[in-house]
Amino acid sequence: GPESNADFRGATGRAERASRAPGPALPDTPMLTTCHLRASLLLPARQFDQNTTEPISFYLSSLEELLAWKPTSDDDFNVATMPLANREPPLHSKRPRTLVCHDMNYGYLEDRFIQGSASRDPYVFYHWQYIDIFVYFSHHSVTIPPVTWTNAAHRNGVSVLGTFITEQTCGGQLCEAFLAGEAAAYHAVAVQLSRIAHFYRFDGWLVNIENTLSKAAARNLPLFLRDLREQLHRDVPGGLVLWYDSVLPSGELKWQNELNEKNRVFFDACDGLFTNYNWKEEHLERMGAQAGERLADVYVGIDVFARGEVVGGGFETDKALRLIRKHGFSAAIFAPGWVYEHLGKENFLQNENRFWGLLAELLPTHSISTLPFSTCFCLGMGTGRFSAGQEEEVGPWYNLSAQEIQPLFTEQQAPGGAGNWLRTRCSLQDAWNGGSCLLIEGIIPPEAGHVAVRLFSFQLPAPPKLFLSLLYKLEEKLPEVAVALELTTWDSGSCRVGHKAALPGEELGPATRHQPQPLPTSPPQLSGLLSGCGRQSAAGWMRRCYELELRDCTLHELSLILSRHQPGQQERRFSCRLGEIRVLDADSLRSSLPPGPSLQASQLLWHKGPGPDQLSLSLTLRWSYPHSQARCFRIHCQGRAGPRGRELPQLLGVAHATLYRVVGLAVPKAPPMESCRVEFFVEPVLNEGVAVDRSRWGQLVLVYSDPASTSTY
Repeated sequence: GPESNADFRGATGRAERASRAPGPALPDTPMLTTCHLRASLLLPARQFDQNTTEPISFYLSSLEELLAWKPTSDDDFNVATMPLANREPPLHSKRPRTLVCHDMNYGYLEDRFIQGSASRDPYVFYHWQYIDIFVYFSHHSVTIPPVTWTNAAHRNGVSVLGTFITEQTCGGQLCEAFLAGEAAAYHAVAVQLSRIAHFYRFDGWLVNIENTLSKAAARNLPLFLRDLREQLHRDVPGGLVLWYDSVLPSGELKWQNELNEKNRVFFDACDGLFTNYNWKEEHLERMGAQAGERLADVYVGIDVFARGEVVGGGFETDKALRLIRKHGFSAAIFAPGWVYEHLGKENFLQNENRFWGLLAELLPTHSISTLPFSTCFCLGMGTGRFSAGQEEEVGPWYNLSAQEIQPLFTEQQAPGGAGNWLRTRCSLQDAWNGGSCLLIEGIIPPEAGHVAVRLFSFQLPAPPKLFLSLLYKLEEKLPEVAVALELTTWDSGSCRVGHKAALPGEELGPATRHQPQPLPTSPPQLSGLLSGCGRQSAAGWMRRCYELELRDCTLHELSLILSRHQPGQQERRFSCRLGEIRVLDADSLRSSLPPGPSLQASQLLWHKGPGPDQLSLSLTLRWSYPHSQARCFRIHCQGRAGPRGRELPQLLGVAHATLYRVVGLAVPKAPPMESCRVEFFVEPVLNEGVAVDRSRWGQLVLVYSDPASTSTY
């Protein structure tokens, strides 16, 4: 943007090296002074909130905006950092798929804040293991999925689509402008949509033309779809273009509620068809012959709000889904946020588990297929923020980029409502890292010695040596139970544990269960990754570590085993919190870490206040670090006590990219003829779930004197 001539002079007038702070040595990092720095008068309203300068997600409202789109460094906050995880089976298998289309109050609500918000009781989706495709839907012409949704979905191997939609009179005018003329016009739109998906790193588009078209525009529409698919497949390997059942080749707007000869031309031009919702079973019966070998590319729509003459909806959505699966089609579940919008925020997590639990038997899950695997069960929200079992911040927060992989949720009730029951759910009352943990409650029945809780499904070749780590906490008021991990592998005929074949009785057809003994202490080569093995933390979390040598196996399932310590004839109630689980390939663990991040600052903004002797500072920090090695970055600052004071580093926030916007940081006003300094630190948190030593944090020092002026946005 335009630059002001404000000259923020530093006290020294030259770059210096950071002085050493007490504690471990930090990398020799250049100090940033404010000498001769210029401040932008304005950050772009599209990418930054105009009141706070927080980075935000955005949409495009017109054809002109779409054609004029060109990325700049201001767009970097909106680029997804989480690559699409491998999963089994892959998306393009012939298995019927499940698509979720998220439509909530025109979109871009609290989820637009890329660095998170202080939203209390926000909407979160976390049953990713049941779905294959996530569509972010709104009524804006070009709906670019908020980056927080893309990060959360990609972490779970779920593809993310934006929406290209035209509606009503203005939508018809937009279509005529790019479809009714020469091929170059619709080609330009196809190229831009593909470039946008490629740049922001999401996976394709749902195209929804809900307005009438002229004959010329209707004639070019299938050509545009083919062009878009071709461009997208070139720019985004594995990408998808889906067509919503709406306008016909004649230009008439008439929903068919099925795939038929009238709309087949669009199905042939795309990767799939999303049908309208007012279908009956006879529609499904007719569609089989039309779809042929592409049954899985027909996504039969289910409106959870049950508007119109539809099957099911609400807590009876399983009625529609059962019919769809009976005929072998994929399903498109529209607006499952009904649970939140219709039933309200109170008891949302309980109602959400109920909704998806009713559908679970009809939703094939996909499995984890890469290591390392690590999760703290964080939902991407909380009423406080925890680190190493200690609550370091109190207050609500919401950021889906912080969401971690969730387990397969279970709720089992014995006949008659008593006896053998088991339930897993998220708990916001405690956590190891983030905002939540997994709470497992249940009863060991009198006739049983233990219960098994299936947590995760895997499908990948087992490495020769595995390290596993479990962090748990038992409810103190209940009798103690034994807690252990159980790993199930396929191919028991040739699978060997260490140098021994599986023992008789351990084989379950093609599967073998392994319950390794916990290690008494941390393995020497893993002292940094698996510290505290066999010990209980001050907050009551117990860590168990396991080592398992396998040969010729495929990892299948990871379960938690809760057992009685002593045999008994009485039922045994238990309540166990899981704070973290890790599964690590011993041969791929890093022996060395990358150097500390090298920081830069830009987009500085000074305000007067909030206090009479204070200034408010906002700036963007950028650094470099291998994306594949860091789960996130914790941002700290130090030195806000003024020129004569010094305090411990304070956590400012958590970044899920290699940049972070510091917003409204209160710093002391420099006394006359003196300078102040603020130090910023970037602490990488590795994918294995551990933080690095402070000597490998990035550091930047800002020295300032009384600015000549302050600028506001």
